[in-house]
Amino acid sequence: MARAKLDRIDRRILSDLQANGRMTNVELAERAGISAPPCLRRVRALERAGIIKGYHAELSPEALGYSVSVFALVGLNSQAEADLKAFEEMIASWDEVRECHMLAGEADFLLKIVAETWDEYQKFLTTRLTSAPNVSHVKSMMVFRTAKELPGVPIPVE
Repeated sequence: MARAKLDRIDRRILSDLQANGRMTNVELAERAGISAPPCLRRVRALERAGIIKGYHAELSPEALGYSVSVFALVGLNSQAEADLKAFEEMIASWDEVRECHMLAGEADFLLKIVAETWDEYQKFLTTRLTSAPNVSHVKSMMVFRTAKELPGVPIPVE
């Protein structure tokens, strides 16, 4: 995908929406220094262009009972494209896996997995992940504390 050409107003809109997706169009327009109708047109154009991919609520895992977060490095026996796709499709069906990134290097995939307890993660690991087809090894790294977690990408506004 080619890099989009964005002016100062588009960057301001993107920055503000990324920080607060519930901001009203009137607030967004005011912060961008334009009136509400052209602001809405710009937002819709950014959505159509695929720059704004969607909106979501950020939930507290702990408040919902998910006290364990684990990053797992997964190695596969085969890196043939069909085997990579099969692994990705399988992972997509597992709700515990919140992120899946294919890597270059020592491991083939990095997964972010949430669980209610360490025992629940171990059960997921032994009954699903390590026993999955084509998985050769898994290295688990439990998260103790998160010092920084920002969605999206840096957007220079000025």
